[in-house]
Amino acid sequence: MGLALSAVIICSPVFLTVLGSLKSGNELAASLAPVLNGTSGMIEWKLFPLYPTLIHFVKLLIWTPDFFTVFWNSMKIVGTILAGQLVFAVPAAWAFAAFRFKGRKLLFTLYVILMLLPFQVTMLPSYLVLDGMNLMNTHAAVILPAVFSTFPVFLIYRSFTAIPRELIEAAKIDGAGELAVFWKVGIPLGSPGILSAVVLGFLEYWNMMEQPLAFLQDKTLWPLSLYLPEVGAGQAGIALAASVIALIPAVFVFVIGQDYLEQGIISSGIKE
Repeated sequence: MGLALSAVIICSPVFLTVLGSLKSGNELAASLAPVLNGTSGMIEWKLFPLYPTLIHFVKLLIWTPDFFTVFWNSMKIVGTILAGQLVFAVPAAWAFAAFRFKGRKLLFTLYVILMLLPFQVTMLPSYLVLDGMNLMNTHAAVILPAVFSTFPVFLIYRSFTAIPRELIEAAKIDGAGELAVFWKVGIPLGSPGILSAVVLGFLEYWNMMEQPLAFLQDKTLWPLSLYLPEVGAGQAGIALAASVIALIPAVFVFVIGQDYLEQGIISSGIKE
């Protein structure tokens, strides 16, 4: 009972957003008058719309071309980041998990420290580096720092360490080289950690705001996460409709990858 009540409370903003997007403009204006007009009084929010309508979705998807631009920007940025992380983070995590080399623990400790640093700490160094590379106000300014994030390395590393060493040694005894062991043993058995890193990465970068706000001046380059706060107060219906559409990819990815996410979290808790 307690869990069900907690779930309802946590999910209530999503339900209110979806139901609010179906309300007419007049109904929203009447309900949100104290907020939209800056007048005194309390908001009167009825749970279900009196006359459900899809007009806000029609306006957003047909009459608002800017929305498609920022939506594509988000897809481009997130997709490129996740692809880059798979290229660089997976081999790096395997190197930490499968090989024993001098300074390995120290280097991995540095990875963990970098993972714990918030963006506010690394923003100025990142800005100086990106500005020196003439990448400011381009999508590369947002993509490159995220591609080399240390968090997916840590998560995938924990999944790789759960693979029995005996299995790796047996593959080598059978004649498999290092690349074959990585491709045929490491990736299949470490897939829960890899896929959980992809799911968590998508949810994080789909909603990121600070990095594009700091590195992108041209609004045509902005992702969807920065478009939503720009919608005016008089466009509450469009804002709610845009929020619903922005939720769809995140919910879809979470539902599809939920099992892998749970397995990856379990694997990340196994001590070396």
